[in-house]
Amino acid sequence: MQRPNALATSLLSETFLSPRELQERGVDRHAARRLVEAGELVRLRNGRYVRRGACDALVRAGRIGGRLDCVSLLGAIGVFVVDRSILHVQFERGTSRLPVRPAATVAHWRRSRRARAALTADLIEALAQSVRCQAPRDAVATLDSAWHQGLIDESDLAAVFARLPERYRPLRSLLDPRSESGPESLMRLILRGLGCSFDVQVEIAGVGRVDFVVDGWLIIECDSKAHHEGWDAQRRDRRRDIAAARAGYTTIRPLAEDILFHREQTLDDVKSILAHGPRPSATQNSSKRGAKRRTAAPCGQTTPA
Repeated sequence: MQRPNALATSLLSETFLSPRELQERGVDRHAARRLVEAGELVRLRNGRYVRRGACDALVRAGRIGGRLDCVSLLGAIGVFVVDRSILHVQFERGTSRLPVRPAATVAHWRRSRRARAALTADLIEALAQSVRCQAPRDAVATLDSAWHQGLIDESDLAAVFARLPERYRPLRSLLDPRSESGPESLMRLILRGLGCSFDVQVEIAGVGRVDFVVDGWLIIECDSKAHHEGWDAQRRDRRRDIAAARAGYTTIRPLAEDILFHREQTLDDVKSILAHGPRPSATQNSSKRGAKRRTAAPCGQTTPA
């Protein structure tokens, strides 16, 4: 797992500045007005300011009197979420005299342990809320992402699920922080649902590390534009595929966008490919081919996701 990224650390600590705090820093109301006009300060609403460069989603949440929350907060700090088109905002219960909310806004009313000036929701609360707001498989991918990035650990996950109704508990057993992207998490759930056997993040001699080895013969690499764009990346991937074929593997590279938005077609494609079985030359087991398994992940149960 990675260390928490600097963006997450910075954004989760964002607070608004009050006129009193500005005065303590030598900025009176006239100076504050000039700084706003110059773009050095951003006025959220009466008595609330943030410095230039604040995240756009955070500013929009602050202007309607709330905190950036749920998938909007998670997406802003680099955690995988499928849909960021709607702004999710946390409001304290009992708050009144708030501005009219834009149409594409979801309000989450709850009491929070956050300081009054905080402009983002608590991370654990935001993760729990995101589980409620997403499809189960997407929620698994989000939690995988936060765990993989080192933003949370197992005790934090326990805290997340403690905030959720009991019906969400089965999702806990589906999590795996080794998945390095949302599409990998979603592909893992597809493979579980198909009931095949697979290994995750497998090191293969002469090839390198691959996302999945399925049934000992099929390599699945979940390709996204971000990591596979350009001729250099394509050249590397093609050489890896040839090396894998020499070792008896077949490689497929489903597009991340298809895994995300055409799940049923992707599932059907993988199912059909697996039904053909390994090539006749691929009769050796993976240990004889030089595959070093980081862990084995046997399937055989249908995922609720």
